[in-house]
Amino acid sequence: MKMLLRLVAGVSLTFLLAGCYESTSVTSYQPGVYKGTSDPLLQASADQRAEAMKKRFELVQMDR
Repeated sequence: MKMLLRLVAGVSLTFLLAGCYESTSVTSYQPGVYKGTSDPLLQASADQRAEAMKKRFELVQMDR
């Protein structure tokens, strides 16, 4: 019985400690270089861009 209890405690401890793991990889960014997906508004005219930005603003800010 004690052996089973030790085994269960050991497995439980292993799972608990595994949940505390944090990746140590470092992400390196270059200043001034955007590496995300391109924004379709960059290709739009100034009027289209202004209208689209107004809609984006209203979606986020007007619900508060």
